[in-house]
Amino acid sequence: MEVAKQRLDWVDMAKGLSIFLVVIMYCASSVGEDTGQTGFLHWTIAFAMPFRMPEFFLISGLFLSQVIDRPWRAYADRRIVHYFYFYALWAVIHIVFKVALVGRDPVGALSYLAWAVVEPYGVLWFIYMLGVFGLVSKLLHQFKVPHWAALLVGAVLQIAAVHTGSYLIDQFCAYFVYFYAGYVFAPQIFRIADWSASHIGAALGVLAAWAVVNAVLVFTPGFRLDPVHIQMGWGALPGVHLLAALAGAVAICIASALFVRLPWMNWLRWMGTKSLVVYVAFVLPMGIARTLLLALGVEEPNLVSLIIMVIAIGSPLVLWWITEKVGFGKFLFERPAWAHIPGTTGSSKSQQPVAAE
Repeated sequence: MEVAKQRLDWVDMAKGLSIFLVVIMYCASSVGEDTGQTGFLHWTIAFAMPFRMPEFFLISGLFLSQVIDRPWRAYADRRIVHYFYFYALWAVIHIVFKVALVGRDPVGALSYLAWAVVEPYGVLWFIYMLGVFGLVSKLLHQFKVPHWAALLVGAVLQIAAVHTGSYLIDQFCAYFVYFYAGYVFAPQIFRIADWSASHIGAALGVLAAWAVVNAVLVFTPGFRLDPVHIQMGWGALPGVHLLAALAGAVAICIASALFVRLPWMNWLRWMGTKSLVVYVAFVLPMGIARTLLLALGVEEPNLVSLIIMVIAIGSPLVLWWITEKVGFGKFLFERPAWAHIPGTTGSSKSQQPVAAE
């Protein structure tokens, strides 16, 4: 029982690190786009470029083996409908607010809503793809496709750097291999985390060596940093990018297993338990805060980035806390019974948290 709890703690810590890096990335790039300047957060995100999103997907696949054998109805409710509910809800909220209200283009908003069905919208693409990855993984399991074959095809698609113009197809090719690797190699990843927790010195040495290699791969010739886009050096090479992403994802797991031993880092672990709460709702307060700060003449990129980062992370958590206290609006972060497939466990309960699994 204690081992299971430790594993859950480090997984939550890894989720906290992941959402933290995602918010930093969007804060830095949005401020860079508006001010035409770069700040230290750009350099932080540059270092994390190889593994930032791959690690998020790998962690999301870790517990797939616990549900993959369930009947289709139960599996789809937990691993497909769950994510599509929150994607659809927050896509409507984002589009109505940004396009219909702020942009004063209700007709355009209808077009965006229609396209959001087949093309992942904005920052919510991650949640959309989790539903797609869950569906594809179940189909691969159903047809008994060997793990090695699925991983090989996923790796080839990632290395091929597919660009079809379809965000759905391109993101699937770029990231499915990491989600599936989390599923297939979950036992080994859990063992690495357990080893790290009991061999702190050696784990720190591994992290130090990885950090040096990762920095070399990012900041070598070819590296370019501009206010909106970052180009890696050698780490962008086909094949090298895949290996760097997997190594970085494992490094985050090792670091998370060490961070859970530090009581003062518990805030990050707790934030990891609410990672999807932050993910679905951070963009709107981030944009509002950035617009207000720039309108007030605050344009120093580091200061603006730090302020909107705090607001972007804190606002969704405050909103979640309010809905918990007043009992109104809980559908924003918890799936109501009507949004479950009839006959599943959740359909007989009142709600299911957004951060489940």
